[in-house]
Amino acid sequence: MDRFDERILRELKLDGRLSNVLLAERIGLSPSATLRRVQELEKSDVIAGYRAVLNPAQCGIEFIAYVSIGLSNHSKASQLHFEEAISVAKEVVECHNITGSSEYLLRVETKNLAAYKQFHMDVIGNIPQVNAVATSVVMDSPKDERA
Repeated sequence: MDRFDERILRELKLDGRLSNVLLAERIGLSPSATLRRVQELEKSDVIAGYRAVLNPAQCGIEFIAYVSIGLSNHSKASQLHFEEAISVAKEVVECHNITGSSEYLLRVETKNLAAYKQFHMDVIGNIPQVNAVATSVVMDSPKDERA
């Protein structure tokens, strides 16, 4: 990867819908050379995909929380069972296996606090491997580059 590839990635990270012609202008290459580079970055899985960044409030999401999950059993089977149970929960938009005092960190988005409480009881409360839950509510996000 060279400086042109790095520029391509920076520009596409800011705006994944950028046209190839405009991208080429911004990085200082011809459109054909830029297109070849973008295709190679996609083929080599450096660019894993493109997505729309939604405004949670406009989608009816008024409650966002990060939830630390501790498991009672640290076996591979226990982790796989937890991951399988969480993978079907529409409220969970991110699930990370982490180090430290908890095994997992979830990003949970729901309509409101009542909906989160229902999720907490119906989903997390019904996974037998869950031993500890700690919820941190998002009050504001002055910086969020997860697009």
